[in-house]
Amino acid sequence: MIARPFLFSALAVALVAPLVLPAAAMAQDGAQDAPDGNVLEGDHLTVGAGGVYGPSYDGSDDYVLSPFPIIQGRVHGIEITPRAGGIALDVIPDGKDARIGFSLGPVASLSFNRNRQIKDRVVKAAGKLDTAVELGVNGGVTAYKLLNDYDSLTVSADVKWDVGGAYKGMTWSPSVSYATPLSKAVLVVLSASAHHADGKYARYYYSVTPEQSAASGLPEYTAKSGWDSASVGMLAGWDLSGDLRDGGWALFGLANYSHMLNAGKRTPYTSIRGEAGQWTLGAGVAYTF
Repeated sequence: MIARPFLFSALAVALVAPLVLPAAAMAQDGAQDAPDGNVLEGDHLTVGAGGVYGPSYDGSDDYVLSPFPIIQGRVHGIEITPRAGGIALDVIPDGKDARIGFSLGPVASLSFNRNRQIKDRVVKAAGKLDTAVELGVNGGVTAYKLLNDYDSLTVSADVKWDVGGAYKGMTWSPSVSYATPLSKAVLVVLSASAHHADGKYARYYYSVTPEQSAASGLPEYTAKSGWDSASVGMLAGWDLSGDLRDGGWALFGLANYSHMLNAGKRTPYTSIRGEAGQWTLGAGVAYTF
């Protein structure tokens, strides 16, 4: 699975948004109420799978198709949301009629950047990198009922440390997202996010060491900490039964544009062999019960 963390963060927001919308009660055109019962108000799970077509590594201009699984929901008041190669938990439940909500909990993920599906022969010659095992914390605040009775605006951030011995550093990723239903069946999420890397992360993923230079022919480069990428995205979900509240099958599609910054843009892996601007497209199916 090769994709930026912010892409999966946007996907997570879109899948979880029905939980925070107050019952997603009626279409904006004043349609009749949905059947009694709302599976999203109690314990439930959404499982699914999809595919994304995006860069083979951060800064690549080669594109690959990658599958990914989805799991999200609520169990005993703890909300589960997907992350890139992992999950995040929210242990602070919001009230049903809350106008302001808070989230806080652990996050865990695996990073496969430059570990799989490297299509560029020069970058591949520099050597595959180890899989990073990341643990940390996520937190945020959500405002409800801004432009209509069912929308929400969320500001949040993930802070993670590599505990598996790959880059051995820390990253943090702030994001903002706006979710609103267009009808009882259709939900749209707009999002923007950024990724900040410390010196250890930057050197591991963006530097070209003398050994890597000799193997690949790329010039040596020493990366420094800073913001290494930013993105904007949109996701749309469509409940096949016509009502978000009754669970069952749903389809989703997404589009995301990211731009590498600073060391992420200047590294030879991007500036010589790749491209700073990158698109990712995806689609999938999910089932809620």
